[in-house]
Amino acid sequence: MAQTKLEKLAGILKRKIDQGNINYVIPDLWNAWNYNGPEMRRIPSQELLVNPYRFYSTLIDEYILPNKQARKNYSNSLSTITNRTIQDNEQGGDWVRKSVLYSTMIRTSSAWDHDRSFSLDLSNFDTMKETGTFVKTLALLPLLQKMGVDTLYLLPISRFSLKDKKGELGSPYGVANFFDLDPNLKDNMTGKAMSLEEEFQALVEACHMLGMRVVIDIIPRTNSVENDLIKEHPDWFYWIKASEASSYRVPYVDGISSTVSPNPEYMDKVYESEDVIRHIKMFQLNPKDQNPVQFEKLKEQNGSFTELIEKEFDLKIAPAFSDHINDTQPPWTDVTFFRMFMDHPKDNIKYLKNKKANPYILFDTIKANLFPGNVPNQELWDLLASIIPYYQTLYGIDGARIDMGHALPKTLLQMIIEEARKNDPDFAFIAEELNPDNASKAKEFGYNIIIGNGFWMEPRIWEKKFHKFVYGAKDIALPMFACAETHDTARIAGRDGGQNLGRLTTTFNMLLPNLVPFINSGQEVYETQPMNTGIDCTNADKFKLPQDDLFYGKLALFDKYAIHYLNPNRWEVADHLDGIKKIRNAWLDQITNLDCYIPLYFNEFDTPAIGVSYFNKKTGKCLLVVANTNCYNDIQCNASIFKLREATGNKDHVGRLLYSTYEFGRDYHDFTPDDRIYFQLGAGEVKVIEF
Repeated sequence: MAQTKLEKLAGILKRKIDQGNINYVIPDLWNAWNYNGPEMRRIPSQELLVNPYRFYSTLIDEYILPNKQARKNYSNSLSTITNRTIQDNEQGGDWVRKSVLYSTMIRTSSAWDHDRSFSLDLSNFDTMKETGTFVKTLALLPLLQKMGVDTLYLLPISRFSLKDKKGELGSPYGVANFFDLDPNLKDNMTGKAMSLEEEFQALVEACHMLGMRVVIDIIPRTNSVENDLIKEHPDWFYWIKASEASSYRVPYVDGISSTVSPNPEYMDKVYESEDVIRHIKMFQLNPKDQNPVQFEKLKEQNGSFTELIEKEFDLKIAPAFSDHINDTQPPWTDVTFFRMFMDHPKDNIKYLKNKKANPYILFDTIKANLFPGNVPNQELWDLLASIIPYYQTLYGIDGARIDMGHALPKTLLQMIIEEARKNDPDFAFIAEELNPDNASKAKEFGYNIIIGNGFWMEPRIWEKKFHKFVYGAKDIALPMFACAETHDTARIAGRDGGQNLGRLTTTFNMLLPNLVPFINSGQEVYETQPMNTGIDCTNADKFKLPQDDLFYGKLALFDKYAIHYLNPNRWEVADHLDGIKKIRNAWLDQITNLDCYIPLYFNEFDTPAIGVSYFNKKTGKCLLVVANTNCYNDIQCNASIFKLREATGNKDHVGRLLYSTYEFGRDYHDFTPDDRIYFQLGAGEVKVIEF
């Protein structure tokens, strides 16, 4: 069997161990597998001083490679490796419904100030990269396994543009080339001995050897304002005069409230708006159509192609903005939209004052699913449908989230899903659908799960939104993320309820019906600083850290940033999840089967308690999961288990406390003859009882 890329990586690192006697520290959380090399010592900061070449090569040799099986090709998807059979009641990719996902931005999640110089260097004094890399991400895998994570969900890893960038490093969502990896994720430790592509292949292989899957983010609706495709296909983009770019803004529509979906009934008002008319007049023909000869000459010149166009044509790619009418968000200066159709929306051209207007960005052209044209940009569609197959073939990825998939033309979305499943029938798709009411539509398209609105509902404990989210999940057509935060939202530990709420949501989410646990990188160490302030954030959220913190006011999506892995309570959530995962694994078939689920309702009026229960039809055993969403005070409550007894015939009056936030396991006696069970719950406590 040919050498795996992971084995190649280990060999390169081992040959350089003699060069590793340098000032290189890591957070102790990166050593969840108990490395104890001869050089390792804990320093007063609680970091570990290690030889990086010995540390990472030993991690591969002693923790990962022992899981390798003969005659298995770990560069294939895990379903292919394990020959997973798609059951009759499933569609391909439904494995994700039983998964625990961990969202990571490689650049941030494996970043660390290794030489303790109080800065994150792309190449420090010892030539070591301190921002994250594919190689260093290997060190997170033991910690993720301890937490029960079995799917690594990667924020964009493609090469992105720095033109009009936000922050110090720019956003990975401003993709310049879908088929190139971000060169910043290359590790200096391997030098020229290993390519960037091989390092990503090694990470995927490592995950597959550990039984973990890899899901990526693809961005077919938006792209960078300096995309590689501009040179050959300027007509795939929208253009305005560079000299007028400073006055470019989101058009306002009178008579419509703020942040409204662009439904057809609003389009007459939209196109009657004086501000919309002004906005449409700003758009210009693309430079190639204006002067083909001059455009071709520019392609022969050196330098930034978009800057050359600005200079010679006074033209600039128009920035993207929200598809919601009267959204308060300003334009997204670093990204733009692809032209999905080569003509105007067929249902709205009647509203245009000038039927021959140049291609323009507006709420309807953004939502190409609702407002298609007559002429598909077929060459672009074919290219976009080839992105996932490329990553499947080269890297063996297992699934993808389609960014703004809801705004793609329906035919294109079907192409993307169908092409991926031709390569791997068990490929999973996650819909960026935040409205649970649209889950049935997502299901029709072939998605396996949706993001949903947990990030909005779970933090709102006092309004009982958390209750509504949990109790209502069973009625949603597709499973949603059980999540209290994402890379776009405020951090759960930074909200009212603090670390108690962070621990409560992270543990409770592991055992909920029709919901898929989703952990955002940093959530496990009570990170308070959001990665982005895109959704459900205030400006104050950007300044959650102390002013003397290195990352005060920084956003990981755009700036140099490292997770606060030295939090004094850094092991707490991981230790709790280590216990919860055993319960989840034992009861996974019941947790993911609504026929085995019964909600627990409490006798006390307006109680902050939430409860769910499951039963095993074969054994008659029952599992109760309860949580106190009051993160400041203890409560007492009781619930009826009559329906559980009725469903199973189980008459036990002694149970076993399998897990508690504040207690060790013990026998649980608080049952009554009238089929009720009583709970004493501490602030933000979760209890799990089996009987």
